[in-house]
Amino acid sequence: MLDESAELSVSITQIVQRLKGTHLHSQLEKQAKECLHKPEIKLETLKDDVRRLLKASGWERKLQNAVYRELHILPPPGHPRAPPEHTKEPLAYMCKAQVNWEKRILKSLNSMCTELGIPLARKRPVPEQKELTNKWNEMGTDEPDLSKFRPVYAPKDFLEVLVGLRNPNNERSEDLTVRSHWGLIQVSLNVRNIPQMREMYPELGLTFGQLGIDDHTHVPPDLFESEHIHIGKKVVSEQDSAAAQQYSRQGCPTGLRAQLWSLILNTTNDPEDITHYEQLKARVIHHALLVDNLIYKDVKLTASNDDYYFVFEDYLYQVLLCFSRDTSVLEHFNYNSATPPKSCIQSKSGSEQSAVVYPPNGVIPFHGFSMYVAPLCFLYNEPSKLYSVFREMYIRYFFRLHSISSLPSGIVSLCLQFERLLQSHLPQLFYHLREIGAQPLRIAFKWIVRAFSGYLSTDQLLLLWDRILGYDSLEIVAVLAAAVFAFRAENLMEVTSLASAEAVLADLSTLKVMPLLQIFLFATSV
Repeated sequence: MLDESAELSVSITQIVQRLKGTHLHSQLEKQAKECLHKPEIKLETLKDDVRRLLKASGWERKLQNAVYRELHILPPPGHPRAPPEHTKEPLAYMCKAQVNWEKRILKSLNSMCTELGIPLARKRPVPEQKELTNKWNEMGTDEPDLSKFRPVYAPKDFLEVLVGLRNPNNERSEDLTVRSHWGLIQVSLNVRNIPQMREMYPELGLTFGQLGIDDHTHVPPDLFESEHIHIGKKVVSEQDSAAAQQYSRQGCPTGLRAQLWSLILNTTNDPEDITHYEQLKARVIHHALLVDNLIYKDVKLTASNDDYYFVFEDYLYQVLLCFSRDTSVLEHFNYNSATPPKSCIQSKSGSEQSAVVYPPNGVIPFHGFSMYVAPLCFLYNEPSKLYSVFREMYIRYFFRLHSISSLPSGIVSLCLQFERLLQSHLPQLFYHLREIGAQPLRIAFKWIVRAFSGYLSTDQLLLLWDRILGYDSLEIVAVLAAAVFAFRAENLMEVTSLASAEAVLADLSTLKVMPLLQIFLFATSV
């Protein structure tokens, strides 16, 4: 690996290259040139004077936030001689499994295309374009016949692939303990134990104030909340991404959450963002894609039937249809173990065929995909802003929940983390459930793959997502899944089948996230 100074140098070079040519870069250049005409600028102190003026006008902070975003997205530099794909995923068997999974998904999509006789993409006739333009804000009233369409895959299909993962270099007798075979995930990855998590999540300690906790602290809740809101307003006024991220570890006040999340993610709603959204909307209106039907179907099957989210049906169509056309999303494949799917689209002549990325953003929606967007609708009522925040959440976090990789926030690590926590701290429960054919991961996987969206009440879900953003990690999702089992352990010890275990855990809407996490992490004996 590179030494620290060389690694820093490589990171700086990468960030400079990525920021060059961006709108921020051109704006900074423009502002710097305008500074030159100001009377307080002196030739002998030109550099310092320009920097001082850029700082005073807030541009330095914008640059800092942009750099901070890049640091969160860029993978750490690997060995200079390592191939680029090694940075995306260093384990060959994980890469192979991901490639095979992608082939399976694409085969399913192409089979549907052939069976239904519907092209992957087509230009809409002018009357259809006009009709879609007119009903853009009320697409939920449309009732297309979706009976023939089926999700390309569901979470349970994906789980079976993860259960089948094996490291060919690991003999069963080597490296893996007997206990690890209790679970479904049979690969060895480094995941944190409770003592390591206590170091990772100190702000969740019992002596810290938390939004979402009514007691358990030495600070009265009302006093903590009042002070916390006061600090939150200051963080928002300072417009500092790093400070906002640190702040959200103790929860975001409802009235400040939308601003704080935008700040952490460094998303704006500037004219160029609105223009980009309008361009995507125009692409939706001009061309129909087969995946549009998958999006419609998914929203109808999930959010439309949810007591919290059915009112946002129109927003979900708008955001997800635009997302499917957004080629800027392809950039996340630079650090994602996956590769964008390609399919043959017939050319205008009808004779030639060429393989192109399909859909244009490289992401084929699966059952439950729309639930990544739904909770954000509570925070943002401007479609272009909602879109920017969702896209950033996806390319930072959500893609990891449906890509096979060995990364700490990847779905394989999260599943293993969940199983290890239960095995270590509730071994009797784990063994009991395993013996009756109710492997805990079979129940918890749907929560993990959707980051609990659609399972928790919205206020509790947003408190959980505060911590995902605050710690820049999805690991807390696996911890909560284990904490839910711990909370219902007494009832689960009495069940005798998978169906009865699922019944005990069917409704999570009354759970309080923060007490569960705090008790599991800090009141568990180690």
